[in-house]
Amino acid sequence: MVEEQCRARGVGGERVLAALLKVPRHEFVQGALKERAYEDYPLPIGEGQTISQPYMVAVMTEALDLAGGEKVLEVGTGSGYQTAVLAELVTQVFSVERLELLAKQARALLDRLGYAHALVKVGDGTVGWKEYSPFDRILVTAGSPDVPPALFEQLKEGGKLVIPVGDSCSQVLTVIEKRKGKGMRHHLCGCTFVPLIGKQGWDAEERG
Repeated sequence: MVEEQCRARGVGGERVLAALLKVPRHEFVQGALKERAYEDYPLPIGEGQTISQPYMVAVMTEALDLAGGEKVLEVGTGSGYQTAVLAELVTQVFSVERLELLAKQARALLDRLGYAHALVKVGDGTVGWKEYSPFDRILVTAGSPDVPPALFEQLKEGGKLVIPVGDSCSQVLTVIEKRKGKGMRHHLCGCTFVPLIGKQGWDAEERG
């Protein structure tokens, strides 16, 4: 997975690749899908959500440009796989999941695998986690119509926010760097994520 899907396609950060090697992806996939955990596509995890394609996890993680001392906010815990990858790279991870069942399952799994330093809460991720802000990095694992203002506000000056921006069918993976209070945007690649639902994302009734 790491060599053929990630390194061969341009992901070169050795710390990121090492984290992907260490985190047991199959633990985050249930039932018969475990056999497909390391294949090159996203997989369903229940509640209408997915575990992202390994390559996309690698690209998004590398885009955060983590040195190790950053405080990271993740919006959309999902299975907890991306959370675990982040927890391999930094000591402060704060993850918000709107679906209680997924949050509970992820929390139990992260604890079992030794990632107790990654905090998970149930809530509206589009409004961030103000109690622990500002954050050096913010990673959004769902597609948003634009950058939620609350997340940009909670991003530290000089920090980076990685988010898929677009419509409900397709998005562009976007990196926003905060410089003098303004967002400098850089587009990485096209992508397709489940919709980011919340006060500053998509409306739950419209998106289903």
